Amino acid sequence: MSADLGLSPSDSRRPASKSSVAELSLATARWCARQGWPVHPLAPGQKTPAANCRDCRAHPHPPAGCACLPAGRWCHGFYAATLDQDLIQQWWGAHPQMGIGVSCGPAGLVVIDIDAHPAEPPARDRILPGIPIGDHVDLTGLASGFHTLAVLAALRGQRNPAEDKATMRVRTPSGGLHVWYRVTGSRRWLSSVGSGTGRALAWQVDIRAHGSYIIAPGTTTHSGTYTPIGDSREPAPLPEWLAQELERTGHLPAQTVPAPRQVPPRAQQAVLSAGGGRGRTSQTLAAVLAPVEACGQVAEGAGFSDVLNRAAYTIGGLIAAGRLPQDEAEQALRDAAAAARPGQDRRIDQIIRSGLTAGLKNPLHASGRRP
Repeated sequence: MSADLGLSPSDSRRPASKSSVAELSLATARWCARQGWPVHPLAPGQKTPAANCRDCRAHPHPPAGCACLPAGRWCHGFYAATLDQDLIQQWWGAHPQMGIGVSCGPAGLVVIDIDAHPAEPPARDRILPGIPIGDHVDLTGLASGFHTLAVLAALRGQRNPAEDKATMRVRTPSGGLHVWYRVTGSRRWLSSVGSGTGRALAWQVDIRAHGSYIIAPGTTTHSGTYTPIGDSREPAPLPEWLAQELERTGHLPAQTVPAPRQVPPRAQQAVLSAGGGRGRTSQTLAAVLAPVEACGQVAEGAGFSDVLNRAAYTIGGLIAAGRLPQDEAEQALRDAAAAARPGQDRRIDQIIRSGLTAGLKNPLHASGRRP
């Protein structure tokens, strides 16, 4: 990229002329498209998408039904993002001062968006969502996303993404940092930017993925230029530990919770043989929760989501049959899951709700037969 666009470290602080900015915008848009990253125009000097046409502004409508997109117009922001080099030439050739946005989802990108806005830190339970920070921990000096991300990485014994020289990193005009990663596998990561998402990786650390865009390196706004740092100009694969943190903090769509599945006959018989009435609650719960507790012996994996789903389904069936007290059984299930996967409360709650709801509709009687 540095060879294509002239973005070398020695050039990063040099004032750019209007003509060089215009040439760089078109070159950047073309380069991004060659990487397989769909691009769309940003308003000149701004971080926001170029304005919709007059009709789209006057009559708001969903992007999917808009005639502008198939006609090659840039309405609806990142929904208009394209890889078409002819269209890119048409857009930035005629409007060279427009910036470049990259639609993260179709590009297969997850970008860690680290802010450095001066602000008072929030309550301790909001600094690292899902990870309690005790009063004994001294938070003096914690003032930005750089600090919270460093704390998260240290807790996990991993390299701080802000210092990850193996991937592309882009300094923002406000002093923040965009750390670009490439998605591997089939998981569809969600963004935590915009209003009301209820998601965040850490305080002042957001995620750009499906449903959002990222500003391409080399784009210049009124505040300054988005400048690559270090030598890497390619996104590295998303580290597994970060993928685990994204899953823990709700950056996967709800439909990825496993569909309710019935208990396999062998496991069902083990539960039935352990039971025998309300007086055997502890023994029955122990039999059901043993696979969940076993997942706690490994840091990740072990098919935890599926194991927890099956346990929730089984407990729902036993509750419906009157063989387990609901409050006690549900609490024991949540406690076992939380012990096996600390800090994944949101994900655990989704899985348990799904499995219990299905199990409660299918009572599991001592005979092994449903009425």
